[in-house]
Amino acid sequence: MSDHFDLIVLGAGSGGLAAAKRAASYGARVAIVEGDRVGGTCVIRGCVPKKLLVYGSAYKHLLADAASYGWSMGEVRHDAGTLLANVRAEVDRLNQLHIGLLEKAGVELVRGWGHFLDSRSVAVTATPATLRDQSSESDPAPGSPPRILRGERILIAVGGRPTRPLIQGAEHCWVSDDLFLLESLPERVVIVGAGFIACEFACILNGLGVQVTQLVRGDHLLRGFDLEAAHAVQEGMEAGGIDIRFAHSPAQIAGEPGALVVTTQSGEQIACGGVLLATGRHPYLEPLHLDAAGVATDNGRRIPVDRNQATNVPHIYAVGDATDVINLTPVAVDEGRAFADSVYGGKPRQVNHDLVASAVFSQPELATVGLSEEEAIARCGPEGLRVHRARFRPMAQALPARGPRVLLKLVVEAATDRVLGVQMVGEHAAEIIQMAAIAIGMGATKADFDRTMALHPSVSEEFVTMAN
Repeated sequence: MSDHFDLIVLGAGSGGLAAAKRAASYGARVAIVEGDRVGGTCVIRGCVPKKLLVYGSAYKHLLADAASYGWSMGEVRHDAGTLLANVRAEVDRLNQLHIGLLEKAGVELVRGWGHFLDSRSVAVTATPATLRDQSSESDPAPGSPPRILRGERILIAVGGRPTRPLIQGAEHCWVSDDLFLLESLPERVVIVGAGFIACEFACILNGLGVQVTQLVRGDHLLRGFDLEAAHAVQEGMEAGGIDIRFAHSPAQIAGEPGALVVTTQSGEQIACGGVLLATGRHPYLEPLHLDAAGVATDNGRRIPVDRNQATNVPHIYAVGDATDVINLTPVAVDEGRAFADSVYGGKPRQVNHDLVASAVFSQPELATVGLSEEEAIARCGPEGLRVHRARFRPMAQALPARGPRVLLKLVVEAATDRVLGVQMVGEHAAEIIQMAAIAIGMGATKADFDRTMALHPSVSEEFVTMAN
């Protein structure tokens, strides 16, 4: 078997898989190197299992509202272990599906951890048997010499890993990866962090009956999102029973897994059954030996690339979280495909990073596309904007007469009437914003929204009926 390839891809996550299959479809001979399970963060320990847990946790609120619609539920019990096991089974299915898709595409899957020997050579060391999702004769056995691959081009798509802060006792805590491996849930959990991972897991665990205390170093949640939308999420989370404590940071964590005590910087002690450190992620670059290939980094934190995803070494490229541009699955996928289209397909194109919709699958859900109000003010000045908003209780909550109010928001440039940003907090926000993203990408104005006939009764009709 030849170990010379047109393209070597390091990492079988979203970006790497997309690039490898697209390059192979153009006739390139491609190897993809992966030391963990195939599918990457999104499939194995991110978007997919997280969203399944979101669905599972949402039943708490549905069941609470059932009586107002005439449903008598009787005693309702939940087995978190069953949900967690079913989610892992679905992840296993998707993992095998992606392995099959690689085989069908003609991409060789090389098991093990890859690192550079020079700018065209990659050494692959064995994967521990506990991480293998299936074995093959080509897999290096533990302790065997590395397999050496040579590539005309190499694509770095290794993704990121959770950051574990330097706190005394942090080794006793979970990071987000660990939650998907749990077989049961404790009665109380402390979550450290204010970002989307912290907020999503706070809502998931709260929905599954866990007491949640969330420690936030700053004074608001979801830094980088529209501030009004973030406050609407906070309002809903607190109404749902989540204890959010601002200006609180852990000083140390003592005890042992299952029986921990968090001491905050103010000296308060919080006993709990587990602590989730949701304090960010970082590109997983350390094991790659990038210096051996001459690949430049931004102080080891990320790999800078140009608009064509090329590093400073002309035949080495990088996509996805390794570049730390926009760390979202669809972005990594499009970067991988754009690279393959340009290099192997004769269809040069570049990814547009200027208009990317995003969502926080909290409860209530937040979704956004374009500029936040704060970003628009920084660009146009406060006098250069019109902000239209609607805040109301949705019809689904009319009979229960409870639950968070939804927020819909249009940020409009006054001089041109162009809609610069759309924000929503509420049920199905992500599904609605995906469609709004098309209009924003086409340069829609507030007048275009106003001319659109409303679909009644719906929450989203408020986007086209907001008064001037």
